[in-house]
Amino acid sequence: MGDAMPAAAKTMVVKIGSSTVTEPGTGVNRPFIARLAHEAVELRSLGWNLVVVSSGAIACGAPVLGFSTRPADMPSLQACASVGQCVLSAAYDEEFRACGLATSLVLLTRHDTARRQSYLHARDALTRLVELGVVPVVNENDTVSVDEIRFGDNDTLAALVACLVSADLCVTLSDIEGLYTANPSIDPNARFVPRVEKIDAAIIASAGDSSSAVGTGGMITKIRSSRILMTAGIPSVICSGADEGALARLARGEQAGTLFVPPHARTDIAPRKLWIALGDAAHGSVTVDDGAARALVERGSSLLPVGITAVEGQFEAGDVLDVRDAGGFVLARGIAEAGSDELQLAAGRQQREIAGNHLLQALAGRPAIHRDNLIVFA
Repeated sequence: MGDAMPAAAKTMVVKIGSSTVTEPGTGVNRPFIARLAHEAVELRSLGWNLVVVSSGAIACGAPVLGFSTRPADMPSLQACASVGQCVLSAAYDEEFRACGLATSLVLLTRHDTARRQSYLHARDALTRLVELGVVPVVNENDTVSVDEIRFGDNDTLAALVACLVSADLCVTLSDIEGLYTANPSIDPNARFVPRVEKIDAAIIASAGDSSSAVGTGGMITKIRSSRILMTAGIPSVICSGADEGALARLARGEQAGTLFVPPHARTDIAPRKLWIALGDAAHGSVTVDDGAARALVERGSSLLPVGITAVEGQFEAGDVLDVRDAGGFVLARGIAEAGSDELQLAAGRQQREIAGNHLLQALAGRPAIHRDNLIVFA
């Protein structure tokens, strides 16, 4: 059981949403997990390892604890996550074991990737599990990670895991066939988009909120995660969890869902930049002029105060900020070198002006965001 794969094998990360892995009111969707286990065997025959990022712990735990709907208070959510994770893990273990495959449980939080040492430990553990022929089942540690329950999503976690294991493909199995030009449930003119080579403002605008009562993510979180993966050079796909055989077709290079094609080959993103990119809660934003936008995108420059035209939000030095172009599109994310009050005073000023202002002398000779703490999206 769990025979090691050859070194040349590829790795597919598959994220499974709550609405796919659970059934309304009853908990875990056993038939789906059994089908996934059989697909994992087929993937292995095609030379692919599988890493699963699975939502559903809260949805699986709620009916066990007598909740007919997802509870609203945090302690109950944590309790559901704790109970449901056992139910979900048992289902994966039993169904995959029946197909001759071993699984493991890996619980992560974003804090595990914010520090380089813990990031490397997580990477090494996942890599070794895959080398040993195990199918890791990864989930957010919702029992203790309060902010992740309230605001988080496993689309973000899947992108992070794909970067951790240097995946060759990241697939999101959802309750929708892929990306549309608008929400197809409310717009009859919405058109399916089979291939995306650049995520621009129009793509972002077409993404709506989650329509699921059991999930926390939506199309917008999937698009944002795909954008991070494109930056890392990792292809990704959004497709329907009800599409039987989709994973095998993708492994053979065939069409399923919407494919997001990165502009360059796979690259390693530093752990710190991964954390900056994948953290959901930006504390504010700065808008930059066209010259600064070109310098960031084309030359990988630091962001200087002179290029800033507007500052939004209240933040301190060390907080994560979105960097927007003149049209409001987020083109980068980085860590502020100064607080919002200082940057508002410094915005649009040359370094010599800043150096001559005693209120801004702490910024003299320093950028607003240093290039080492800045990630520019593909």
